[in-house]
Amino acid sequence: MYLYYLFALIIIGLDQLTKWLIEQSMQIGERITIINDFFYLTSHRNKGAAWGILQGQMIFFYIITIVVVIGVVVYMQKYARTNRLLGVSLAFILGGAIGNFIDRLFRHEVVDFFDFIIFNYDFPIFNVADSALVVGVFLIIITTVLDERKERKENNK
Repeated sequence: MYLYYLFALIIIGLDQLTKWLIEQSMQIGERITIINDFFYLTSHRNKGAAWGILQGQMIFFYIITIVVVIGVVVYMQKYARTNRLLGVSLAFILGGAIGNFIDRLFRHEVVDFFDFIIFNYDFPIFNVADSALVVGVFLIIITTVLDERKERKENNK
């Protein structure tokens, strides 16, 4: 169990380190080309959620994040002991949620910097915490599908 929390802590640390590096080395709006017409580091700030929705609703985000973190910890304690993939999934979500919560709490905005253009679509700028949340949700979907298949197999015996 402790490994899942350690993994979440590593995600939080990586998230905060990369955000600090961006803040220290780039001006807001500054863009560094990594792969032309595909991947850039762009210093951006977001006072809302994904894709800039719900701008300035910090109290809402504080409440939602606290509820999510408590829910993830409870779920992790109850179910992740017997399912490693679920534990890793929840660790990604926990790390991502806390990473962005730290930004909202201390910076009153979220530092974003990964900027991709995919098939001429300028994808919304994001960060390590956002990536961890997406990976965590994707892994939970995989876990759910695998568990349902396993349950169906056992029921058909």
